Amino acid sequence: MAGEGTPPGGPVVIDGGDRSCVRLLLELRGRLAELPAGTVVHLIAADPAAPLDLAAWCHMTGHEYLGTVPPPYGDVPAYGLRVAAAARPTEPDSPWRPRA
Repeated sequence: MAGEGTPPGGPVVIDGGDRSCVRLLLELRGRLAELPAGTVVHLIAADPAAPLDLAAWCHMTGHEYLGTVPPPYGDVPAYGLRVAAAARPTEPDSPWRPRA
């Protein structure tokens, strides 16, 4: 069922601030590993490359990219994703490289 695993209070919010996408993805990868499959996550990110990089990373890892979320987070954009049940792992120091 869509949304299964999402906390009753709504999505899990991760504030990426003004960090670069690589740093965001490293943090995001660790946080997603702690969440049950189906959990919806909103990532707040000021990096202008975030919507492109996050969509590509989700495609590579198997998480579902949900796109831009409506702004309850002020002027900073936020992007949604749904945690995959069997995400494909990436290298520990490089979120862009699938683990061999």
